[in-house]
Amino acid sequence: MIAKWKREALEGIKESFAKGAKSKSIPEEKQIKTLQAKIGELVVERDFLSNAFEGLK
Repeated sequence: MIAKWKREALEGIKESFAKGAKSKSIPEEKQIKTLQAKIGELVVERDFLSNAFEGLK
């Protein structure tokens, strides 16, 4: 999964430089904020479950 994200990111970077810098559109910014919030939720969940699992040992 990480390899896929890396590949997509590199392709996106290449396209950005090929097309020139454009300002981000509002929907993209909204999607980025939504994804960042989801990442935050998942990090909290992972930490909680990690601590709970360590308590079972």
